[in-house]
Amino acid sequence: MSSSFIIAIYLLCLASTLTLIHGVSREVASNPEVVNIGAIVTFKTINGRVSKVAIKAAEKDVNSDPRILGGRKLSITLHDANFNGFLSFIGALKFLGRDSVAIIGPQTSTMAPVLSHLSNELHVPILSFTALDPTLSPLQYPYFLQTAPNDRFQMTAVADIVSYFGWKEIVAVYTDDDQSRNGIAVLGDKLAEKRCRISYKATLPPDPSASRNDVIIQLTKVQSMESRVIVLHTFAQTGRLVFDVAQELGMMSEGYVWIASSWLSTVLDSNSPLHLNASYSIQGVLTLRPHTPQSKRKQAFMSRWNQISNGSIGLNPYGLYAYDTVWIIALALKSFFDQNGNLSFSNNTNLNRMRGETLDLGALSVFNGGRQLLDNILRINMTGLTGPIQFHPDRSPLNPSYDILNVINSSYYRKVGYWSNYSGLSVIPPEKLHTKPANRSILNQHLSNITWPGDTTEKPRGWVFPNNGRQLRIAVPNRVSYQNLVSQINGTNRVQGYCIDVFLAAIKLLPYAVPYKFVLFGDGRENPNYFELINEINSDVFDGAVGDIAIVTDRTRIVDFTQPYTESGLVVVTKVKELKSSAWNFLRPFTPLMWGVTAVFFLIVGAVVWILEHRTNDEFRGPPRKQIVTILWFSLSTMFFAHRENTVSALGRIVLIIWLFVVLVINSSYTASLTSILTVQQLSSTITGIDSLITSNERIGYQVGSFAENYLSQELNVPKYRLVPLGSPEEYAIALEKGTVAAVVDERPYVELFMSNYCKFSIRGQEFTKSGWGFAFPKDSPLSIDMSTAILTLSENGELHKIHERWLSTQACAFKNAEEGSDQLQLESFWGLFLLCGIVSFVALLVYFIMMVLQFFRDFPNNDDPSNGSSSRSARIQTFLSFADEKEDMSQRKLKRKRKDISQKA
Repeated sequence: MSSSFIIAIYLLCLASTLTLIHGVSREVASNPEVVNIGAIVTFKTINGRVSKVAIKAAEKDVNSDPRILGGRKLSITLHDANFNGFLSFIGALKFLGRDSVAIIGPQTSTMAPVLSHLSNELHVPILSFTALDPTLSPLQYPYFLQTAPNDRFQMTAVADIVSYFGWKEIVAVYTDDDQSRNGIAVLGDKLAEKRCRISYKATLPPDPSASRNDVIIQLTKVQSMESRVIVLHTFAQTGRLVFDVAQELGMMSEGYVWIASSWLSTVLDSNSPLHLNASYSIQGVLTLRPHTPQSKRKQAFMSRWNQISNGSIGLNPYGLYAYDTVWIIALALKSFFDQNGNLSFSNNTNLNRMRGETLDLGALSVFNGGRQLLDNILRINMTGLTGPIQFHPDRSPLNPSYDILNVINSSYYRKVGYWSNYSGLSVIPPEKLHTKPANRSILNQHLSNITWPGDTTEKPRGWVFPNNGRQLRIAVPNRVSYQNLVSQINGTNRVQGYCIDVFLAAIKLLPYAVPYKFVLFGDGRENPNYFELINEINSDVFDGAVGDIAIVTDRTRIVDFTQPYTESGLVVVTKVKELKSSAWNFLRPFTPLMWGVTAVFFLIVGAVVWILEHRTNDEFRGPPRKQIVTILWFSLSTMFFAHRENTVSALGRIVLIIWLFVVLVINSSYTASLTSILTVQQLSSTITGIDSLITSNERIGYQVGSFAENYLSQELNVPKYRLVPLGSPEEYAIALEKGTVAAVVDERPYVELFMSNYCKFSIRGQEFTKSGWGFAFPKDSPLSIDMSTAILTLSENGELHKIHERWLSTQACAFKNAEEGSDQLQLESFWGLFLLCGIVSFVALLVYFIMMVLQFFRDFPNNDDPSNGSSSRSARIQTFLSFADEKEDMSQRKLKRKRKDISQKA
């Protein structure tokens, strides 16, 4: 029923009841001795009985202190709503017709919007400590205030508890009214923030009209659900009935988790000890209670509670909030009177148009000081029985927090922690944490040990397979190729293979029984499409899938995968030609260019060393024929470091040292490359990897049903016409042999099995994707987490490797990955060394030539006749060449220099 329809109904009720209200329009401006306040509660409820006593106690305490209202008296009239919205509305009309300045209530959120429309029109604040619907917006209902934390905070606390224990799904059981329905909606939002969810919602008729049969129907449905975490958000009478029925159905046993909202804590506080049967039905339940810090004032009030209540009922936190609500109004009135405010009422202009009609709606008056009183309430800053009281700009209370209680037995429940909006879950009272910086990290969330239903302290798993006889339908690809992985046995419904054995080994490690049956997917004529298989899981056709299912991004968006049980990745396999051995294999380590440059440098270095050593070293002198042989022998012998000629000049030694280093590197590289060539089988193919395959414009084969097709077309932009579907290893071999495709792109495990029987083909290049195979389950399935743990255990204890060896060991062919030409050493790898050697040789020759020219001009001054120019230059050149070729005697040179110096001095 919509809110507007409800309002319309109650306006009709208003029309029929206005005859009870005096109908004289008036303008009242006075400062009466009595200030009227109305309170709407249901006396038969726990909170109604407690708040009735607390409100009257607060009225008495306020009136006993003349400083509060300056001698005026507070008069609070209580009205029994008796679970009836109509009676709540009648009570509000009665109070508004008696010039009440505020209304406490209503007790439930159902009537809050209706009464708020009245308060908005007549400017009378309404304060409620039990109508805690989180959707009652102050923007829509500015005169309605919640003086206790609304259910947004309580549902946030429940979501934090669920997340703390690692549960991912819950079942919500709640009363189908505004407050409970909207509270559960908020709970769903808060759970979603923590990657959790409500898997099922069980609704009950509004309190107290729910019957035992209604509860049985809903709990029977809940019992068939996977989730065993149940959040019960209702009221006391319905809540106790739910637990009684749950006890009868065996739903209070080990494995279940029950979290009750604050209604249960009010029962425990106000009606303890419980009846024996009732206490058995709530053992192990968690519940929340609004947290009120300890204080002397609170302790004093609790001490006199039995006296003021005549022992009729125990005190609960909502009694404290009721008491504080009266004081909030009283202190706001004190400020109102201190501001010289007057309690004046005037006719409502919107209702004046109803004058003269049968129904005198003009009898309702507007409280002229309502806005001022409301502002004073919102600015309140006091310390009450519930602690410091202030309103934030959004009208939420200051530091909302809850105690978390664990029911142990009929007369005992204990506090296992706290929740506060400031710091989350803790075992330290929230008021102590407010003095420290907020820290809501997971590591900082703590609760004490809890006794769960079934009298166990071990945390429940939170879910089970429903006990309704239905087995999990596990899909298995009905493959026609690579049947070592998964295959059907002889036309039966039984399956076998590597993937099946891994699944069976993992499921044995689970700490609980999993009923399942394998269901073949595919027609058995060709490999099924794995993307369609994944979609069937998402559509609830299957409860999981076991097989060679690659974990790729598109699939993880719609299902959950376990930990990979084998590595995978796309590779390129193609036909290769084996390079035959020949008599000239020893030349293959170097490219022809490398051989040529190396030979030239041997000759260059030999010539350079001969030039540098010719004038001073007898081993580099002699007839021309002998000198040519010396140059060749010296240069070639350096290849083996076997040269016997000594170098005596400094420049020659420098060049030789650099050259020997170059020769050392070349020799080492040649030896290593030749060893590789002679020990590794060499293959030839124009395809060297995925890049060369894509640019070749050749056709590419892929396995039917594999994700390789989408990856090649969508990720690598290979045109569809170049892609050829192949269904079996035999088709791979035929297509590659005939040249129908240049290469096949498939996952490595398939390729390894293929190459174990077909030795003419080889993997080219490296894997260009990284993935793995896993088992698929629906999103947020707890089974995927437990199976992942089991797979890790199989990997650690070596069982996974044994299964792999049993099904996938390949020995027929060795894998061949070498590529033609990749073993040959290029000139680019050595050009730096040759450049260094060339520069050193050139510099040495340049220095040697400069030194020789200087020596020539010193020993042979130019004294020829300038008139005979050409003959003189020719003779000079011949003299220089003779000088360069003659053996230099170091002792004679020194003697000549000495004589020259003496003659110059004389």
